[in-house]
Amino acid sequence: MSQKIVLMFLLLAMVGTTMVQGQGTRVGFYATTCRRAESIVRSTVQSHFTSDSSIAPGLLRMHFHDCFVNGCDASILIDGANTEKTARPNLLLRGDEVIADAKTQLEAECPGVVSCADILALAARDSVVLAKGITWPVPTGRRDGRVSLASDTSNLPGFTDSIDVQKQKFAAFGLNAQDLVTLVGGHTIGTTACQFFRYRLYNFTTTGNGADPSINPSFVSQLQTLCPQDGDGSRRIALDTGSQNRFDSSFFANLRSGRGILESDQKLWTDATTRTFVQRFLGVRGLAGLTFGAEFGRSMVKMSNIGVKTGTNGEIRRVCSAIN
Repeated sequence: MSQKIVLMFLLLAMVGTTMVQGQGTRVGFYATTCRRAESIVRSTVQSHFTSDSSIAPGLLRMHFHDCFVNGCDASILIDGANTEKTARPNLLLRGDEVIADAKTQLEAECPGVVSCADILALAARDSVVLAKGITWPVPTGRRDGRVSLASDTSNLPGFTDSIDVQKQKFAAFGLNAQDLVTLVGGHTIGTTACQFFRYRLYNFTTTGNGADPSINPSFVSQLQTLCPQDGDGSRRIALDTGSQNRFDSSFFANLRSGRGILESDQKLWTDATTRTFVQRFLGVRGLAGLTFGAEFGRSMVKMSNIGVKTGTNGEIRRVCSAIN
């Protein structure tokens, strides 16, 4: 039996546990009401990915940002003044057009059946697979939220957050320290802008080269070349140096080497309470190993069940960017 098949069996068992906890979602929710729902989402993501592979990390992050604000209800997609998408942490999110495309096709196939929240959850999984990660069964059955406020985004994790603050923000949604390290590992794909980490390279300290001492000294000069002190703050830099397009565990190897780009990411290694999980993903001798792909799927299922709306608590939007 192949490793991927074994991992799929493990993930199915984990999903079953999640459903027993009464989250209101289940794998195969649309099996009879919209049989091609998942395949339509998958083919839509594939089409957009073929044109622009950077859409994969965009969709993954959008799902994360959606779930951490009033639950996984696609409120991140709603247009309008002072909605979630207008909040500073969400201004650079990408992927709305992919979800809108899939929704248009699904409305033609099964009008009023498939929620935007489920499309986003499925698209995030499909994005990981396209980036050479493993798949996992996504429980569906979410309904879409009717409220989207920029003022509700303060609980989103930030790039300067300490480990204690990150833990608190994750714990508020039933996610533990292992989930934190695992989900941040999603930074193995994609990029960030110089403006979000350049402060670590210049005048961070008054000694040495002035850079954040947690950065590998040999890496500082590379980053300074890419992000000059007075350069373009919008320039995009890989979050996982050397592997930004492949979903793998190299992100954790970079943290161990002092090559984490965001301050909050590098703290996963410098803080002893999370370093152990990084080491377990890296297979450090003497510690029980963790398989990143399988654990990522498990943690994603947990996260995707945050604040799920079912029944009359939500709706099925006809257009993902607008409340019915």
